[in-house]
Amino acid sequence: MLPLTPCCNAECIYSHARALLKAPISLLVSSLVLLSGGAAAGPQPGIAMHGEPLETKGFAHFSYANPEAPKGGRATFAVQGSFDSLNPLIVKGVSAEGVREYIYESLLARAYDEPFSLYGLIAESVETPADRSFVEFTLRPEAKFSDGTPITVEDAIFSHVLLRDHGRPNHRSYYKKVAKVEQTGPRKVKFTFDASGDREMPLIIGLMPILPRHLIDPERFAKTTLVPPIGSGPYTVAEVDPGKSIAFRRDPAYWGRDLPVNRGLYNFDEIHFDYYRDAGSMFEAFKSGLVRLRNEDDPTRWTEGYTFPAMRDGRVIKEALPVETPAGMSALAFNTRRPIFADQRVRQALIKLFDFEWVNRTLYHGQYARTESYFARSDLSSHARPADPAERALLLPYTGEVKPEIMDGRFAFPVSDGTGENREGRREALRLLENAGYRLTGGKLINATTGEPFVFEILAVTRAQERFLLTYARALKQVGIEARIRQVDSTQYQRRKQTYDFDMIQYFWPVSLSPGNEQSFRWGSEAAVTEGALNYPGVKSAGVDAMIDALLKAEDRPGFVAAVRALDRLLLSGDYVIPLFHLPHQWVAHWSDLKRPETTPLYGYQVDTWWLEPPGSTADGSIRGKP
Repeated sequence: MLPLTPCCNAECIYSHARALLKAPISLLVSSLVLLSGGAAAGPQPGIAMHGEPLETKGFAHFSYANPEAPKGGRATFAVQGSFDSLNPLIVKGVSAEGVREYIYESLLARAYDEPFSLYGLIAESVETPADRSFVEFTLRPEAKFSDGTPITVEDAIFSHVLLRDHGRPNHRSYYKKVAKVEQTGPRKVKFTFDASGDREMPLIIGLMPILPRHLIDPERFAKTTLVPPIGSGPYTVAEVDPGKSIAFRRDPAYWGRDLPVNRGLYNFDEIHFDYYRDAGSMFEAFKSGLVRLRNEDDPTRWTEGYTFPAMRDGRVIKEALPVETPAGMSALAFNTRRPIFADQRVRQALIKLFDFEWVNRTLYHGQYARTESYFARSDLSSHARPADPAERALLLPYTGEVKPEIMDGRFAFPVSDGTGENREGRREALRLLENAGYRLTGGKLINATTGEPFVFEILAVTRAQERFLLTYARALKQVGIEARIRQVDSTQYQRRKQTYDFDMIQYFWPVSLSPGNEQSFRWGSEAAVTEGALNYPGVKSAGVDAMIDALLKAEDRPGFVAAVRALDRLLLSGDYVIPLFHLPHQWVAHWSDLKRPETTPLYGYQVDTWWLEPPGSTADGSIRGKP
């Protein structure tokens, strides 16, 4: 899947009829078992986190892919920033787009029309018992790397050990839960898990990238490199212009091109990623035809910017597509490691000073909805829902960490009149700041003990982001707080994020229909002190850790939902971020020769299912966007 496609943004599967076309609701809420749900199902072609996979053995292709899509052409996409590495599996450097997606494959492939189901890719089958204490994969005999070398069990074991010891922090965190890995047959590899009871681990291992043992030196793996890597995926690296562009060429000898999980995918002969310094130049490149597709997230541009000639005469098409996954959390993250944000009352005050109604009306044409939950727009959200008995039982040891109004479902963020005055928000903020030891003197907020002014820095990486942050900074100035906006290049921004060298940043945490191990990487106490993790606010909470553990061990859908909602209540109660807003649809604009299937999967459009219409051809009725 191209990084241009947001991985998670909309309503939960259980609220929509699409997911019910192939399975009754009883299966969707059944216990966490593999396929048959018995003690052991035997080798199967797929696995689901909850219930059964929708596809049966021998399925032809995914519902959102067109197996008749023509192959050919060159598709160019835009990326903002730069890159200095071709290794996406390590902390160091900024990796080029596409390497993980097009070069490295995993044992299983994800289905994007189900909450969390995987089907055979490098592995032809998967087997795990009801307690998910181990998982065993049988590799396909035809699987091979692009240099022609067969993929072996030794490669799978090597990949696990390499990423566990030298990979990114999330890999190290996940893979250390493997107590034993062994070859159990000529093409069989078995992973036995520790006693943590993490029921997601068979799927996590199924998504582990498989690397060529014969080409990688473990001692040098963690170092950045611009040497084109070799993998088993559908493309090879064709050309690299460091920091400026990377091109991939479809491998005509790709071993897996006829697998059901790949039919209708990877239709472009060449894929190019061109890098741009700012959003404005990216948009100009799209308008001129240098870039074929644009995922739009700017309401002003979406409302007013698409008036250029190619749009007016139909050569460019603009679409608002559905997505059916949770909205995720877009927020301004406090770095609670910094003394200025260590006091929760200070964080509460800054949350009250954010005037969503005015920002949405004046900057974004009223297109956004306020985000009130870490799992907004889904049944996983705790917003406006009183905690049920299962949640209260989970939270009982941690009731002191949950605000009563959040426990009771009465909590909502302040709503202003939209005039920009936000008088009530200012009054409440000043009261909280005074209680935290600050006083307003001569128009400046001063620490009453040290005499130091309240000054902090917000990092920005784009001009649009800077514009929004300046608006918030003006609101803070009304109570004597000086927020300095500092725009940095993407490389510096990435480095400072990874080392938590910031006061505040704007960040987006996407959410899937089946949140799991990634939650510990985002909110777990260990991640708060691990460089390269995504716990940017520095959350360190025994309650949060316990709820993540509970959702990973949940054996049925109701228990899973209760654990996720309980986690949501704890995160909201901690005031770790200023939740912002989300879009109701997925906005995409593309040139008319770029076609897509009729069906949009739950996770939003997947560019790898699109194709370029051959010159002079006539699209049939199943193709959208006919010029």
